[in-house]
Order: sequence, then C-alpha cells, then structure tokens
Amino acid sequence: MLRLRRIPIDTFGENVAYIHKNCSQYKANDINVPTKVEIHGGINPVYASLVVTDDHNLLKPDEMGLGIQAFKQINMPEGADVSIAPSPPPPSIEAVRRKISGNILTPGEYKAVINDIASNRYSKMEVASFLVANGTFMTTPELLALTEALAGEENHLIWEDEDIVTDVHCVGGLPGNRTDLVVTPIIAAYGLPIPKTATRGITSSSGTIDAMEVLAKVDLSPRKVTNIVTEHKGCIAWKKTLGIAPADDILLSVEKAIGMSMQQQMIASILSSKIAAGITHLLVDIPVGAHTKVRNMPEAMKLRKNFEYVAGMLAMEIDVVVTDGSEPVGQGIGPVLEARDAMKVLRCKSDAPQDLREKSLFLAGRMLEFDPQMKGGQGYHIAREILDSGRALEMMNRIIHAQGRASPPILGHLTRDITASESGLIEEINNERISRIASLAGSPQDKGAGVDLIKKVGDTVEQGEVLYRIHASNPTDFAFANGVAEGYSGYDISRRKTATYDR
Repeated sequence: MLRLRRIPIDTFGENVAYIHKNCSQYKANDINVPTKVEIHGGINPVYASLVVTDDHNLLKPDEMGLGIQAFKQINMPEGADVSIAPSPPPPSIEAVRRKISGNILTPGEYKAVINDIASNRYSKMEVASFLVANGTFMTTPELLALTEALAGEENHLIWEDEDIVTDVHCVGGLPGNRTDLVVTPIIAAYGLPIPKTATRGITSSSGTIDAMEVLAKVDLSPRKVTNIVTEHKGCIAWKKTLGIAPADDILLSVEKAIGMSMQQQMIASILSSKIAAGITHLLVDIPVGAHTKVRNMPEAMKLRKNFEYVAGMLAMEIDVVVTDGSEPVGQGIGPVLEARDAMKVLRCKSDAPQDLREKSLFLAGRMLEFDPQMKGGQGYHIAREILDSGRALEMMNRIIHAQGRASPPILGHLTRDITASESGLIEEINNERISRIASLAGSPQDKGAGVDLIKKVGDTVEQGEVLYRIHASNPTDFAFANGVAEGYSGYDISRRKTATYDR
C-alpha cells in the first residue's frame, strides 16, 4: 500500500497521480508512454494520468500524490492507505475507433463513451479523438443520442409547480454581446423562472460567467440555485459547480485546449445542459457574420434545424433566432468592461451601448412570448417597460445580493490607444482579431483585461483618431496584445466619408 498525499497543483480539470520513480508498489522505470492508472482505497476507484518524479522532497517511494481535483474525488484524508494499478483501456474506446472509421454509433455506444469520459477513464488525447470524429461525420439520430447521453439521468435540477422554466443561450463567437446580464433580470422581473446556467469563455475572450463574476459569486450549489430562483425567479450560475452534465465540462475543456468548436458537439452541449437544468423553454441566439462561428445564412439554417430537431425529440420548446454578428455588441470586450456595459443598460444610462440594449430587448421580448398569456408581438414592449421602469435593475441587484456580491476587480491599468492609420469610414470590424487581442491582453483570466471599443462600424474617423483602447495588468500580456494590434488593428477603413446603401 502507499500513503496518500495531497499535491497542491491545479491540473485544470484533469485527474493526475504522482509517484516516485523508485515507487515501492509500481514499476515506474517501465513507463515510457503516457499512462492511465486507477487508485483504490475510497468508495469508488479514481482514474488518473500518471506522473513520475525523482524529487524526494515532493514524494517518498512509499507515497502517492494526487492533484487537487483527484484528491477531492477520492475523498480520503492524507496518510490514508491506497493502492495503484494500471488502468485497462476504457471499454467504450472501441466505439470511438469505429466512429473514427466512419461508422454510425448506437445510443448505447454513445452512453458508454460519455459514462467513461465522465469517470475520467479517457485521456485528453482520446477525448479529442472522439470530438474530432463526431465533428467529421454525425447523423441527427446520433446527435440526439449524444445529447441524451450528456444530459444523463442524475443530478438534474427539479422545478416543482413550474410549467415554464426559461433560459437563453448564444452559440458564441461574437465579442461583447453580454445580453444575458440584461435579459435575465428582465425575465425574472416579469415573473418567469430563469435559472441561467452558463460556462466561462470557451473559444472566446470572455463568457457570461466571467462577466457575472465581476458582480457576484457564480459558483453556487444546486440547493442555492433552487432557493434563489424560488425566491427571486432568476440567477446566473456557473454550470460546472452544479454537477449537471459532468462529461460536457470535460469535452468543453478539451475543445478550448485545441481551439475548436464543432457545431454538432455545440448543439449537444447546450441542449444537454439545459435539459439537466430543468429548462422547458429555451431561446437560442445564432449570430451570423464573416468573423463569427456561423459564417452565413445556409449554415445558420442548418444549425437551426438541428437545434429544433433535437429539442423537439426531448420535448423542449425552443425558439431559434438568427441575429447580426457583423461586429461586436457593446463597447467592452472582457469581464469588467462587459459587466460595465450591462449595468449601464440596466441603469438606463445615456451612454449605455444602444446595440446591447436593443438586442437584449429583442431577445427578452421573444422569451416573454413563451408565456401563453402574452399577446403575440407584445413581448418587446413589455420588456422595454420593465427595463425603463427600473424593475430590471432592481431585480438584478436582488439577484446579485442573493448570490453574494463580489468585490469588483480593477480595470487593467496598462493601457494603449489603437488609432486609425487613415481617415475614412469604418467598413468592418474583425471579430476574431478583436477577440484575440483581448485574450492576449489577459482576458478572461485577468478580469480587468480587454478591449474598450471607441468606434463602431459606420463611424467616420480621422487619421490618428482612437479606434479602441487595450487594457491589461500584466506587462507581458500587454506587450503581446500590442504586437498583434500593431500588425492589424482589426478595423477596415475605406476612404469614403459616408455610408452607401443598396436600393
């Protein structure tokens, strides 16, 4: 047996076990490829990737260390006796091989794969293989099977006595666009339950949870979420801490690592999470633009049909809207800046970004029309009345107080203004470029990092006039962001002074 040690290393969601090269129980010298092991001693075995060290200060030959996540999973005290053994390949890996070869998998095979992934029996490489195989070829019945497997049957949120439970989700790829922080309090103030669950930024420079965390705590327990929604009708919570659709969190982490977002996987991820959260009525926002995830209308229509097919088979009412993704929504790109924009809209400030306000009202209006008592076409007007009356702001403050008000981070003190290289009309803003600059500046890990847009599409500028301002806290991040912005600012400027329109 080996004595258990907690190794205070954050392995970013991956189970990692550490042994000494002279381990008394395991022949570490025979290891020459990445190895998975299973650790016994707790109620259930824990599966982990193995790392070997020769540092006696870290581990002794009769000890085994577990990283933060794996140690939490085994749920045993330091010093407890554990044993270690090679982990055989997960039983479902043959299904992944079949998928790579172009075969169609059964619902049972998808369930087996997802269960093994949730149990940490897959390496990151094997998970990536599964994702890429699905992204290459997947039928709609397979998409449904994957969604059901991800949703699972355990740890679902239950909403008793509620016929309608709502949520809204954007497929992403559009910088800013923090409509969730405006829509949620509007819907809650109206009286429809909206347990808004979201992730951190996956392939973008910021996500809903990154921005909400500027204002309030987001790592809530299932009981906390149900209590808040029961009392206030709304909340904005980090999906990961709720324990719903656990395999999806692993898949998302690998997607982020490889910098890919596959549409069918995205559909399964979104709908499985909403099913597990007890959502009955969902609004999906698909921004379309040359520099977003969804590039054109045919692609958007295909995505919409897949959403509607899977949601219909799962008895979820869904409304899929296609919106303008030609430029960032709002002024701020990055958690602090995006939270600032949303609160300006809720406070009805004169300098609030009007594109963020209008898009939020449009989405909220569509959601309000889930209420069968709402007359068709009246949703937008009711949403605007709730916002302009201050009821949405009051509700947001109640939600923030209930979740636990956060100490606001400081906006990055290292700043640089990026200016126009010539005079003319701003024809286009490259979303991908702006998002990359914000990410290199440190967003979303550094809440105060990002890009503050001064000019938008359709504005005229003079040479040397400020287009946007970079914010960062770390000098290295600041230098990287500046270097990319110098190469290409992300703004395309024509020599025309006024916009022309097709008649």
